[in-house]
Amino acid sequence: MIVTVTLNAALDRTVSVPNFQPGTRNRATDAVELSGGKGVNIARTLKALGEPVVATGLAGGRTGTSIIEGLTAEGILNDFVRIRDESRTTTAIVDPNGDQTEVIEYGPEIGEDELALFLEKIRFLSRGADMMVLAGSLPQNVPGDFYATLRGELGPGVVVAVDAQGPVLRAALAAGVDVVSPNAREAEEIVGHEFSDDGDMIAAAEELTAMGAATSLVHHPDGCVARERGDGKTGTTWTAFLRRREVLSSVGSGDAFLGGYLAALSRESDMEACLRLGVACGAANTLMPGAGVFDPRDVEALSRQVVIERTVEGPPGR
Repeated sequence: MIVTVTLNAALDRTVSVPNFQPGTRNRATDAVELSGGKGVNIARTLKALGEPVVATGLAGGRTGTSIIEGLTAEGILNDFVRIRDESRTTTAIVDPNGDQTEVIEYGPEIGEDELALFLEKIRFLSRGADMMVLAGSLPQNVPGDFYATLRGELGPGVVVAVDAQGPVLRAALAAGVDVVSPNAREAEEIVGHEFSDDGDMIAAAEELTAMGAATSLVHHPDGCVARERGDGKTGTTWTAFLRRREVLSSVGSGDAFLGGYLAALSRESDMEACLRLGVACGAANTLMPGAGVFDPRDVEALSRQVVIERTVEGPPGR
């Protein structure tokens, strides 16, 4: 079983607004409202792929109730800790011409007692978990090293994947997690410089493994670079590439990518198969509104178009 953790869960609205103009009255042609937050989006992807998954996290107020009810309506098993403060709402404005604007709230304030209850929940859920996904930003008052704390709570038999950024990701790397999945911009922040070509992304993936991840996945709009640390003496780097012709919305495509990768990993697939499914899910997600929403037929068709190369083999790190 895979457990996804979303401490800063949200109610996500994606609205399509042709020729969106800031500062003026705009009319939406379509709107989708879904339970959201990175871990929730990953759970939705895993559910669509037929993987056993439970979504957990923190949820409060009427918004939190809507998040939990939405997950239940989708058939996604969930076990959230209820909190006193109101969960957040996020809004993505998508222009069919290609522009995208996101408005994201910071999220609720979390009490020490609520965080302690959540730790108890994790200890309970981890008994039946093969994999734990710690994803997204942290709400207010939650320590920046909380993902690292959760890594310490989980036994060595549980694969831990982290999708975060900044200090939260840095602390998780230091704790020695199994998989990290930043996008290119988030990876730039960690390594401290902008990327100018694929070589920079390859070097960044190597550096992320040197910082503590067993596997690092740096994803971008056309695919990803992946690095496995290996046995400590050698490591291997892959690039996976798919040129997409149509993009309706990129909201949640990184979450769908990681969900696809982890679904294949849970089936004990090799790296090539994991990357193929991950990239195909991320691409299929861009064809429909909503994070983690895709047509499985699109995933099947796109997976045949993914080009994968093993590009580097040698000592991990730089």
